[in-house]
Amino acid sequence: MYRARVRGCLLGGAVGDALGYPVEFSSLDRIRAAHGPHGVTGLVPSPGGAGAVGLISDDTQMTLFTVEGVRQAHERERHKGIGGGWSRMVRWAYARWLETQLRTGPEDSEVARPTGGGSYAGPRGGLVTERWLYARRAPGNACLSGLAQDFVPDPEAELGRPGPVNSDSKGCGAVMRSAPFGLTRTDPGTAFSMAARCAQMTHGHPTGYYAAGALAAIVAHIVAGDSVEGAVLRTLRLLARYPGHEETTAALEQALDLAAQGSPTPERLERLGGGWIAEEALAIGVYSALAVPRVADALLLAVNHSGDSDSTGSVCGNILGARHGDHGLPHAWVAQVEGRDRIAALADDLAAECVPD
Repeated sequence: MYRARVRGCLLGGAVGDALGYPVEFSSLDRIRAAHGPHGVTGLVPSPGGAGAVGLISDDTQMTLFTVEGVRQAHERERHKGIGGGWSRMVRWAYARWLETQLRTGPEDSEVARPTGGGSYAGPRGGLVTERWLYARRAPGNACLSGLAQDFVPDPEAELGRPGPVNSDSKGCGAVMRSAPFGLTRTDPGTAFSMAARCAQMTHGHPTGYYAAGALAAIVAHIVAGDSVEGAVLRTLRLLARYPGHEETTAALEQALDLAAQGSPTPERLERLGGGWIAEEALAIGVYSALAVPRVADALLLAVNHSGDSDSTGSVCGNILGARHGDHGLPHAWVAQVEGRDRIAALADDLAAECVPD
């Protein structure tokens, strides 16, 4: 079941991303005008995608590179006995993702070459060698500008203060990539801390990195067998330990309260915001996962609104995929997602690495 949850989390996030990416910058009225009164009801062609459906955005790209960095850090500690380097390994993984946004393909990237030059000193090969990932799909400015700096967070540094990189930024670009920290079978508190600190590489506002930590903790609780509601409630107790948690806590509590009222609609969802900032994206993903019983309907609710539809779809998909496993996802949508086989293989690699001896 563990492997199915890991697969489900990554594939579910990719499905939610692919559903939302074509309508990311559209209002709810425009979505309905283009796709009918119910809005998007399945995968539709992406902008600039030559009619292709199922294309992923920067949300899934960065999530996959997070997986690669986390797996490499786990492998380094488990097989070489070298611990404490996870933040550097993840930072190197994000440097490789940045290459895919700045280069035309693997042949143009020194990082992708086994003996490449330059200042990069991390692992080579892996995802950065795969041409399909060299696609610029509306990456966030904070992610691009933040990764232009080589900041690696101190694993022991106190949380609650603005980070040194983009200190006022709390966009959703950190939360949408942070589910993998909850997939490693570590305790939710550690998953929260790792995700929050790695979020500081690009988003320095406490709410920006607390929301990332909260998603990782929610996923960790779900992987351990908790319900979605139980995972959110436990994560709220975890958040309460940290100074400056109030915005993230309030957003999650609002999502819980709104879900309990029933009758989910896009108009009700929009009370939570547009998802452009971290706590709103987290709240919309949580609300959608809680308010609608069927996975497919929950994913559609998460993307049919006037806001950052691919990020909110990704978060909802991460949560529901972790809860139900890959077999609980809509198979027709999974089959059409860009990079599906590679995403599944990466999930299996992570799950195999994190199985205890």
